Amino acid sequence: QVELVESGGGSVQPGGSLRLSCVASEYLSRTYWSMCWFRQAAGKRHEGVAAIDSTGRIAYADSVKGRFTISQDKDKKILYMQMNSLNDSDSAMYYCLAGPCSVGGYGSSAKWGRGTQVIVSS
Repeated sequence: QVELVESGGGSVQPGGSLRLSCVASEYLSRTYWSMCWFRQAAGKRHEGVAAIDSTGRIAYADSVKGRFTISQDKDKKILYMQMNSLNDSDSAMYYCLAGPCSVGGYGSSAKWGRGTQVIVSS
């Protein structure tokens, strides 16, 4: 069973940048897996942030378009998200998902990492 481990979170001032990483414990065949970033702010529901589907197509939530960039390394084992121009509303726990997922939601069989915390505060 694949395991996902996120890293790269931290505390940053508004306007700052962070790069999140998600390492998978095994090769994820693009044929069967999408990979996504979700986030959950305190007291709010999970929100899809960015996704790469099995064809390589990329999608972003409107709230992060132009500021966040999702990418994946060649052997499909590491997922990244470069986050620029961060603001207070980006503060959340960020999770990496593999499996049936998209910016709009996720399936029950999607695998989740444990998350990495992002705090944007002056």
